[in-house]
Amino acid sequence: MTHRFRIAQFVRVLSVAPFAAVASFAPPALAQQPTTPPPATPPTPPAATPPVTTPPATTPPTTPAPPAEVPPATPAPQIPPPNPAPYGAPPVNEVDRASSTPGQNPRIGSPEEQQPLKTNPEAPLESSDQPVPVKGKWNPVLYGFVEFDGIHDSTQSFNDSAGNAAITEPGKYAGDHSRTIFGVRNSRLGFKLTAPETRHLRATGLLEMDFLGNQSTSTSSEAQIWSSPLFRIRHFAMKIEDPYVDVLIGQYWQLFGWQSYFHPNTVEIQGVPGQVYSRSPQVRISHAFKTDPVTVELALAASRPPQRDSAVPDGQAGLRILINDWKGLHTAGATGTSVDALAVGVSAVGRHFRLPEFAATPKTGVEKNGGGISVDALIPVIPATIDHRENGLSLTGSFVTGSGIADLYTGLTGGVGFPKLPNPMMLATAPTYTPDIDPGIVTFDSDGNLHPINWQSYMVGLQYYLPPSGKIWISGNYSHMKSNNAADYVADKSTVFTKSDWVDGNIFWDALPPLRLGVEYAYFHQTYGDDKTAKNHRVQFSAWYMF
Repeated sequence: MTHRFRIAQFVRVLSVAPFAAVASFAPPALAQQPTTPPPATPPTPPAATPPVTTPPATTPPTTPAPPAEVPPATPAPQIPPPNPAPYGAPPVNEVDRASSTPGQNPRIGSPEEQQPLKTNPEAPLESSDQPVPVKGKWNPVLYGFVEFDGIHDSTQSFNDSAGNAAITEPGKYAGDHSRTIFGVRNSRLGFKLTAPETRHLRATGLLEMDFLGNQSTSTSSEAQIWSSPLFRIRHFAMKIEDPYVDVLIGQYWQLFGWQSYFHPNTVEIQGVPGQVYSRSPQVRISHAFKTDPVTVELALAASRPPQRDSAVPDGQAGLRILINDWKGLHTAGATGTSVDALAVGVSAVGRHFRLPEFAATPKTGVEKNGGGISVDALIPVIPATIDHRENGLSLTGSFVTGSGIADLYTGLTGGVGFPKLPNPMMLATAPTYTPDIDPGIVTFDSDGNLHPINWQSYMVGLQYYLPPSGKIWISGNYSHMKSNNAADYVADKSTVFTKSDWVDGNIFWDALPPLRLGVEYAYFHQTYGDDKTAKNHRVQFSAWYMF
């Protein structure tokens, strides 16, 4: 009888098990309902025992234990769908550049405003992107912006990028008539590829292009220049980072001026008058000595010489000191918004020139040295963060002096060229001199002596982020530059300007996380070698869609 009872109890447990299994896989609404066991089956009465002489002892029936109840399954947690970035979140290209180190992913916005991290378009190799998630995987980043520029100038002196071009003086047609430009040539496309770390080495490749290529205005129509601009290289470089030394090889920002850390904030396409702004093929080595309060960075570079026939590359060196606990919001150019540490940088360039002698058929060469020094500063007067941009106030400043450094500015010649060769025989075809260097860097005097052109400049800028959100801000800049010898070696001093002043005011609005709008007024003023002046007024509206 005991065996029969145990068999019956086992059958009852088997009858309950399928319901428990179903309950564990049921939806939350069903899993929360307790499982009701089936009614217990009464025990089967034992069969009659045949009579014997001595009646056997009877075992009292035992009441079977009820089957154990299976607890209800816990419902799966409900995960709400991700919320879209709220209006007013920081633009997608904003990064905390000051605190970024390889392998770190700096924050963007408050926790509810997190955006996929993008590369700072003004400092693509300095901004840290999302780290490589898995060993053996590569980390590609596509970045850039679509830019529209609407520009009105009071003279016909400039294209969309004014740079340091000469202003046509009053009394000439181009100096008395205005010009309007619509263009998208400053739109930018970049691709950055970071390889997984190998033996503490981190390698990054960078390709960045825009549409401001050198397009001939004499052979190209206006429709071709503005509707079909030339694609050109901005940055093509590789960077290898090691705990002991970083190596940069390729075309990138020049070390001179510690570009682009100290660049000002403008709607206008940079470089603006008086601003050191240049990129060049180079080989650079650097190391940053990092502590919690201070970072000290040293760098050396061999850069493309301004004259290939000099056979000597430019030599550049720099020292930069950053105060890591003193940070503020800083927008370099129009799109490079980042949180940067207070910093002071000193850099120098040395270069060599070797030109053919000043003759129609030169036989010997003439050599000269040139160089310059740049002192730059970024001071967060009122610190700010990406989370709290309101009331952020930052100051940028730069002082540069040098000889034979015009090419380190944008489009600067001052009108300086090479004089005409003497023609004592009054030949019908006058002898000509063919220089092997770009104009404006050096020139000859009438005795055939070579002279590098001296330039000195300074620039200051302020940018203030308005409350309550800081997504609207204003900025202003002033620059002055002069040369003490640009007009000394030309016959007509009215063709060379020796002083330049420039001032601008800007208003920016981050209308949407990827959409930025800006308006600028800029005033250009130049003084020529004969003390006459020329001026230009510019009004510009620009829009950027950043990705």
